[in-house]
Amino acid sequence: MKDKIHPVLHVVTAHCQCGSEFETRSTKKEMRVEVCSACHNFYTGKQRDMTITGRVEKFNKKYAKKEVAVEAVAETTPAVEAQ
Repeated sequence: MKDKIHPVLHVVTAHCQCGSEFETRSTKKEMRVEVCSACHNFYTGKQRDMTITGRVEKFNKKYAKKEVAVEAVAETTPAVEAQ
């Protein structure tokens, strides 16, 4: 590696908004973070869990109008007899 071209790494204490602190290395002298492993939903197990019934209801609500529209078109269209 070439000399005098790489940044200097400092051992810094990162401060999270939740109040926890942890040590890491960085080129900056001070580090503040918004989310850390102590407060992130994935690591704490407090994820918002959408139930399966909620997903099904959301799907039915989203596509129910299209089914009604197709049925309405089929009722208003005159039937053509095959010869």
